[in-house]
Amino acid sequence: MDQKNEQAKLSNPQKIITSLLAGACAGAVAKTSIAPFDRAKINFQVRVGEFSYRRCFQFLRESYVKEGFLSWYRGNSANLVRVVPSAAINFTAHEQWKRVLGTDTEQKTPGRRFISGSLAGVTSATITYPLDLARARMAVTNKAMYSNLFALFLCILRTEGVTALYRGALISLVGVLPYSGCVFFTYESLKHIRTDYNTQRPINKTERMLCGAIAGLVGQTALYPFDVVRRRLQTAAVIRADEAALGALATARKIVREEGIRRGLYKGVTMNWLKGPISVGVSFMTFDTLLRLMINAFIRIFHIQTLQLVKRSLGRRSQSSTSYNSQDNDLVPPTTCCMSNCANCKETIFAFVKGDYKCDGEN
Repeated sequence: MDQKNEQAKLSNPQKIITSLLAGACAGAVAKTSIAPFDRAKINFQVRVGEFSYRRCFQFLRESYVKEGFLSWYRGNSANLVRVVPSAAINFTAHEQWKRVLGTDTEQKTPGRRFISGSLAGVTSATITYPLDLARARMAVTNKAMYSNLFALFLCILRTEGVTALYRGALISLVGVLPYSGCVFFTYESLKHIRTDYNTQRPINKTERMLCGAIAGLVGQTALYPFDVVRRRLQTAAVIRADEAALGALATARKIVREEGIRRGLYKGVTMNWLKGPISVGVSFMTFDTLLRLMINAFIRIFHIQTLQLVKRSLGRRSQSSTSYNSQDNDLVPPTTCCMSNCANCKETIFAFVKGDYKCDGEN
């Protein structure tokens, strides 16, 4: 049974719950796995100087010597506070936008795949942007400046105002729109190509992770300059006071003028080639795996509850009817039950199990 058929058995609220939980777990696992490299990348993005793997690992080594192992994960708490709801909203919004747009329902719809992915990214980024800004600030500062996430938000509100929480949001949304669309489009398209190539064997975890890794590599490489500009805007107040008043375009022009395109707008992109595919691949694989497990759990729970209700109904029916065969107590609701109408009426369940009634969700 494939994931699409399994999801068809759930009501929309149940689909939302499973997507939120699976997406939250996927985001947490993926981001934690590459947190040290993420911190190193941000430090190179917001400072002048050419990126290299040697300098990257030197930064990580110096951080470890000066502040210990946990320094590699500085800002990760803020990152997780952002990523968990962001990933949950992102994956859930994608599933819902696919449903609204009718993506891949009757025919291959590559255009709608891209649009649903883009809208999912915009939905998530708009809601969680202040947390993304907090994560960037914490990654480039030490404990003396911001001791925790609450202190960071309090300091920003007192010294810079509410609007500072959305500094760089516009360039972020401009970048997220094509990035999210590109990633989801690539991932879904690769899964369709794999399914068309071999319809007999379902996609396994390794293949899902590989599809996600390729999607992440394509998306992050194409939209990396937006990420650099966004980080500069987010951290200007604590790193570059002269850039604090600059907008997105002015910041981008300044980067190109002083550092060039390759060493400026694409500074640290090779780090993304290392961590990006890992992060996105792990995220998609974790989401799909957990989603299937949760859907199956919902189905099992419902069938157990329905079976208990059926048995109670059949038991009462057997006491009031001499023509009733007690062996029917062992009947189990078929897996084609729509799991919505049948549980509302004991007589409906009885008729359904006896084969005299066909619920709305049954083919």
